Amino acid sequence: MCKPRVAILGAGPAGLGAAFQLARQQSAEVTVLEQNSYVGGNAGSFELNGIHLDYGSHRLHPACDPEVLRDIRSLLKADLLDRPRHGRIRLRRRWIHFPLKPLDLALKLPPAFAIGTFGDILRKQFPGGNDNSGCGKETFASVLQAGLGRTICRDFYFPYARKLWGTEPESLSAIQAHRRVSAGSLAKIVRKVLAAIPGLKPEGSGRFFYPVKGFGQISEAYYQAAVQAGVQFHFNTSLTSVNMQGASRSVSFLQDGQEKTIETDNVWSTIPITVLARLLMPSVPMKVLEAAENLAYRSMILVYLILEQNQFTEYDAHYFPETAIGISRLSEPKNYNASIQPEGKTILCAELPCSKDDDVWTQSDEELGTLVCESLAAAGIPIQTTVLEVVTRRLPQAYPIYTNGYDEYFDQLDKWLGGVDGLLTFGRQGVFAHDNTHHALFMGYSAARCLDEEGQFDSSQWQRYREIFKTHVVED
Repeated sequence: MCKPRVAILGAGPAGLGAAFQLARQQSAEVTVLEQNSYVGGNAGSFELNGIHLDYGSHRLHPACDPEVLRDIRSLLKADLLDRPRHGRIRLRRRWIHFPLKPLDLALKLPPAFAIGTFGDILRKQFPGGNDNSGCGKETFASVLQAGLGRTICRDFYFPYARKLWGTEPESLSAIQAHRRVSAGSLAKIVRKVLAAIPGLKPEGSGRFFYPVKGFGQISEAYYQAAVQAGVQFHFNTSLTSVNMQGASRSVSFLQDGQEKTIETDNVWSTIPITVLARLLMPSVPMKVLEAAENLAYRSMILVYLILEQNQFTEYDAHYFPETAIGISRLSEPKNYNASIQPEGKTILCAELPCSKDDDVWTQSDEELGTLVCESLAAAGIPIQTTVLEVVTRRLPQAYPIYTNGYDEYFDQLDKWLGGVDGLLTFGRQGVFAHDNTHHALFMGYSAARCLDEEGQFDSSQWQRYREIFKTHVVED
């Protein structure tokens, strides 16, 4: 009996995880279509001046599913490093270590911030007054203010939200708070602080895994293992249609200027759900397409500064919640894997959230480099050496934006796509989620587990997995 055919759209972590697991189970003939010339998507890496660079700041968190983590360790072996987290947050012109440390908080926390937070704690213990944060429909702002108090929200989460998602906290869905903020209450923050004390630390607390050759080495390892297991990959593809009509399912795409089509039994999509809706044949109903048009993404420009020095700072990442500072985060890749090579050079990666409609989206590399330099100077960490080169990368769909009521539009689109026989959507882009890489890999594994060798897909089991996906909370 012939194995079922599965065409996977996208070679990011979710698509690679599914392809790897299907091939290992020997339950399908798998073909993967990828628009780029490399695997990993936003979780990929590239090399510049002898330094492995990621598309932003990425880490593999110890919260990773045990089976997924075992496989990554098996694939990367000694190349998977266990590293301490060593970042900092700029808060009211002071630097606070991140993850939070008790001594650092005691010595460096801005007095006004500390007094305000203490007052918020007292208000939670002795409620009363005119605090109406719990009135009306819940939003990102009301959930966090109820859990964290006014001070932390005003000085950190709310300005950071405006910068990351380009909208007011009151306009964001409560789901954004539940899915995107792991420490959504003062009690959770206290637990995180206490976790930094020797003897109270849970296993893996304050640490992360990181490959020697950049975060994209994880995706590259999955790709190599999948190829060895018989998975076929097509790169530099531009999808033109996904035909799910009847039993003659197929995917058409442009590659090297030629139109190509592959026949398949199942289409598993990890591309943006909004893009998929426009590619489907027969056409998606207009009402569903209109729902898709109401789902929005935040874009991101990554600005890489090549500096003529060994190291810029000792920190792996800096976080900038202030709206007056253009960038949201700065990372130094050499500090992630403790590399000392190449000598005399380091590279900074600055993250600049924006919209494709913003003027900054079309600025030159030189202009963007100047913006980053000015931002760092304003933050009190000016570049004091030669900037050898500025290189940029643009991510059109970096984060989904959970505006109030977005879930009604998503549910409408998701329900319709879920009713198309042989079609499956998953991964960060496929379920419009903020998930980490380990969550995306888990989704891929989960999808593969639902398909048996006879081509039968266990929809009930998949729905149970979908409920698990909803509990995923982003690890910062």
